Amino acid sequence: MGDVIDLGHGFRAAVTERHGGVSVPPYDSLNLGLGSGDDREAVLANREIAARDLGFDADRVVWMDQVHGPDVLVAAAPGVVGVCDAVVTTRPDLVLASLSADCLPVLAVEAHAGVWGAAHSGRLGTAHGVAANLVSAMVGQGARVDRITAFLGPGICGGCYEVPPQMRRETARDTPEAACTTRAGTAGVDMRAAVTAQLGRAGVDDIRVDGRCTLESPELFSHRRDAPTGRFASFVWRT
Repeated sequence: MGDVIDLGHGFRAAVTERHGGVSVPPYDSLNLGLGSGDDREAVLANREIAARDLGFDADRVVWMDQVHGPDVLVAAAPGVVGVCDAVVTTRPDLVLASLSADCLPVLAVEAHAGVWGAAHSGRLGTAHGVAANLVSAMVGQGARVDRITAFLGPGICGGCYEVPPQMRRETARDTPEAACTTRAGTAGVDMRAAVTAQLGRAGVDDIRVDGRCTLESPELFSHRRDAPTGRFASFVWRT
């Protein structure tokens, strides 16, 4: 289990790691993704374990049906909010979750207005600007953009994320910062640089970064390294 991160004013974030659960290989062991192919009961048990260890009830969590898209939904109740890749809420009892295994988790809070959100920004989500959409949705719920704190969880780094040149061009069409060259000298995508740029252009100045590369960090799930594999979760909540 990862450390709890203090985002200030009673807001917390945490990124789970792959060990400490009940799933068997290749999902060993704290797999939180129901869509990964793992046994459903094992995943539900893992979600209970993660919530207990982080200090909240599993029945408070809002999950997304993630599809690598740009859409944001507003959560008014726990459970699956719907098909989206970003979610916002103002309900103080809810915990928001983003699942990933190479894609970039984006968490954001605006403590003064009591608005917070979570997004799943993979290559397609990054190309579509889902992180900027998250900020817009938070503003629509009363947040002030200059008061938003964003946290970028672990994701595959640009040095490891090799893609075909055409895919790099498509991803960087609206966000040039997405284009990079991998350590192997091939075309790559840097989702962390792209999302940082998108948030900055949206007006978010306070951006905190986990910095770990999922492919290079054995304590995290990585689809590129291990597929099939599990999913870790990035949570954000108010205490």
